[in-house]
Amino acid sequence: MAEDTPVPESGGFLTNIVLEIVQSPLNIALLIAIAFLAFKILKRTHAVPAYHPPEPQLPKLRKDFTIEELKKFDGTQEDGRVLVAVNGNVYDVTKGKRFYGPGGPYSAFAGCDASRGLATFSVACKTDGYDDLSDLNSMEMESVREWEAQFKEKYEYVGRLLRPGEEPTNYSDDEEEEESSSAGNATVAGEGGGDKKKNE
Repeated sequence: MAEDTPVPESGGFLTNIVLEIVQSPLNIALLIAIAFLAFKILKRTHAVPAYHPPEPQLPKLRKDFTIEELKKFDGTQEDGRVLVAVNGNVYDVTKGKRFYGPGGPYSAFAGCDASRGLATFSVACKTDGYDDLSDLNSMEMESVREWEAQFKEKYEYVGRLLRPGEEPTNYSDDEEEEESSSAGNATVAGEGGGDKKKNE
């Protein structure tokens, strides 16, 4: 009886699988596709990330701009700084240079008042002069305000976009420090004065 039991051949199962694959062109195509995908996945996991040197830190800029002054900050100058105006305010968007700098999808806004373009969903600097936006409808103005909120959140505020004939604000770190310290002293003096009256 023991002689009647067939002895399994070693590798018989694997041989059957290989024969099944080789006999069908569809199976061969699927096997090639699987091998290709596996190669791509393994290659991606072992890829060395490219090194991108960090952008140099530019000194903080605080000033108001005329349209002509703003045009100089389109990212093509030596320091590469990019400024964009939205709704009368100027923002330093240099850290978003891949979007707003030369060759970026929004490079038309660099060194410009982007308000009208953002309001009308057009990637173009719509005017060479100061644009008061008075002809925009309420929906377009709401769009400008939404864009401005995003710029405030992401980028550093630099100053105002000046109307023709408007005088710039004189920003000075010394004045800001003096104002904050004098405001603090006034608060302390006010508190002390209140205590003095209570004691009298």
